[in-house]
Amino acid sequence: MKTIVHYYQQFRIFLGPERFLVLVALFIGTGLFSTALATIQTEWAGTAQTLVTLLFLAVAVILIVGRMEGDARYRWGAILAPAVGLLLLAALFLPQYGLAAAGGAVGWIAAGAMIFGKSRAPMQYRQAVKAMRKNDYDAAVKAMDSLIKAEPQEPNHYRFRAELLRLWGKTDRARRDYQQMTTLAQDDATRAVAFNGLAEIDLQTGKYEAAREAAQKACDLAPGEWVAAYNLGLIQDRVSDAPGAIDSLNRALAAKIPDSRHRLLVYLYLLRAHSRRQDSAAATHTLALLRKERAGLREWQSILHSDQAQVLRDVLAADIDTARRLMDGELAPAALADGRPA
Repeated sequence: MKTIVHYYQQFRIFLGPERFLVLVALFIGTGLFSTALATIQTEWAGTAQTLVTLLFLAVAVILIVGRMEGDARYRWGAILAPAVGLLLLAALFLPQYGLAAAGGAVGWIAAGAMIFGKSRAPMQYRQAVKAMRKNDYDAAVKAMDSLIKAEPQEPNHYRFRAELLRLWGKTDRARRDYQQMTTLAQDDATRAVAFNGLAEIDLQTGKYEAAREAAQKACDLAPGEWVAAYNLGLIQDRVSDAPGAIDSLNRALAAKIPDSRHRLLVYLYLLRAHSRRQDSAAATHTLALLRKERAGLREWQSILHSDQAQVLRDVLAADIDTARRLMDGELAPAALADGRPA
């Protein structure tokens, strides 16, 4: 039972509060509508039930796959979209072959997971993730060492090893991996990820000016990405650059931050910047927006309990507690003007 609860919580965190609530509402609505249709003695009721169920599956696929990033999004889109399409085709035009279509869809998902999984997830990644979950970072890094030795020109291998090294506390080695990634990157998007990593390393180690320089490079390389603007705004908050933080954080919001927990921190940093500038009207408006992100606060509190969250706790725990106190009325925005209250 504990394992089921753990995976349920991980799925909620992955999907985010808004998408999770939509998925739950659709699931309940589909069940109620299907039950109502079952009471109607007409020829079309069975077909309608099937279509409603398939519509739910299609929307669920969009919600889940849309939350993924990069290769994972395209991989699972390629796996799930044909399966849902086959079921819809059978339901609409060939209902007599519904059972065969269902079998074909399941078979395609199984085959696609094997084909795409093997081509996109080398054995060393799986070994590293398994070791990481046991907090065995030495074994996790060694697994990536062997992969990098075999494929030294792949920048994403260095990225993943750098993230493992950060969790392990080996920031100097992690920095070298991100620097190597900037050299190997074949496009601006990958290079921006590397500079974001360097900015986060310098932020983690208190080197704020170096962090700001790296974050600015990431923004220049990926001007439309909210992560780059968010990281730059966070660093500008740390060095009390209120005008710079307001500009960067508003650009992050304009790029449509998808999850509540990051919007929560954006509003916190904006609130602090407005307070430092003694702009009480903007501070009051931002505080109201901050208080709407209660789901994000719960999400952060859940994440910070993880064994792998020490880096996040070091960097963000004080901010998240400050956001909670602001939400609960224990702290006035004016108190933010002089620094970062614990």
